[in-house]
Amino acid sequence: MAIGTELFSLYSSFTSALPPFLQQALSFFVIVLMVVIYAIFIWKLYRFVARKNIIELNLSQYNKSEHAFFSKFFATILYIAEYILILPFLIFFWFAVFTLFLIFLTEGLEVSAILIISATIIAAIRMVSYYSNDLAKDLAKLLPFTLLAISITKPGFFQVENIFNHLSQIPAFFNQITVYLAFIIILEIVLRLFESFFELIGITSSDEEKGER
Repeated sequence: MAIGTELFSLYSSFTSALPPFLQQALSFFVIVLMVVIYAIFIWKLYRFVARKNIIELNLSQYNKSEHAFFSKFFATILYIAEYILILPFLIFFWFAVFTLFLIFLTEGLEVSAILIISATIIAAIRMVSYYSNDLAKDLAKLLPFTLLAISITKPGFFQVENIFNHLSQIPAFFNQITVYLAFIIILEIVLRLFESFFELIGITSSDEEKGER
């Protein structure tokens, strides 16, 4: 809370020397800048989180073993490293930044509620991406922008003081985020296991079926 209060005090000290119309213009500019940054973030990364195969590291190229057993063993280790260790943390980064934006943009919600909303959206997008990339992309755009639209229409949204006050919620975000990190990792592991099982029995995703036609 002290951080938010101090930053707002510095901001107030700076703007107090300005004429009233410039104070209002600067406050409006700060709010607009937040919305623009949020929109760019969603636009840039919705394709990222909505893809089933987010990373294209192709770690299997480093498997040089010619022995059948060791080749499969190393292939399994590399698969785990690429899709079960690296991928969840990339998704978690998107989730963490998205949650921080929601903390700044929403009003009257506890951090625990914001985390649930953010985790639900990310989990839904990731699950849908295994069925259809197009549908996952629509979700990744629609839901965040809908939340932005709802936030803009709420009273008090265009008050810069609220942005600085929301800084006090960030420590609680870091304290509660561990359980959601574990959830995202477990979810991605389960989705990969189901995908491997469905591929084994010959069931393909919606996008794969389209590609075969």
